[in-house]
Amino acid sequence: IFIYGPWFIWLEKNVTTDYYVIHCSLDDKIPFCEYFIIPYFLWFIFVAAVMIYLFFYSKKEFYQASAFLFIGMTIFLIICTVWPNGINLRQDISYRNTILSEWVVGLRKTDTCTNVFPSLHVFNTLGCQIALMKSKGLKNHSALKLATGILSVLIILSTVFLQQHSCIDVIGAFGLALIMYI
Repeated sequence: IFIYGPWFIWLEKNVTTDYYVIHCSLDDKIPFCEYFIIPYFLWFIFVAAVMIYLFFYSKKEFYQASAFLFIGMTIFLIICTVWPNGINLRQDISYRNTILSEWVVGLRKTDTCTNVFPSLHVFNTLGCQIALMKSKGLKNHSALKLATGILSVLIILSTVFLQQHSCIDVIGAFGLALIMYI
């Protein structure tokens, strides 16, 4: 947190105008849906819960998951530092008068449209789901693994349905997760 946090905050404050815009035609076909703010925010609980479980269940599995996440997040920071990137997908939703759309407006105030490739939401979700699927402590808990798998899919979908990420960011996160897994 003492390295990642300040580095990410520096990127968020300094990469504001001159960046490569990430976009593909599929992005234009995905509608905005404020309901996805729920799984998007559940991501924070999901990652924390997985890491807490692994910490208490198996130090080895905890260290493996930590290495996966930390190395991947460091690669993300390096990519965003040498190749500033962002999206221009976000549409104005201020006219919507729902609590969920207000949450999205709040999210957008703190999470800029820059530093998006690869998606950390997707990468960390994949890392946590892989850790749960491989955890020896959950080998006989298929219902729990199915539930977290569904949550993981919803979290990943939330990144594009909230227009926080391009489909390219999602593909990049899958690619990075594959490399980290190998």
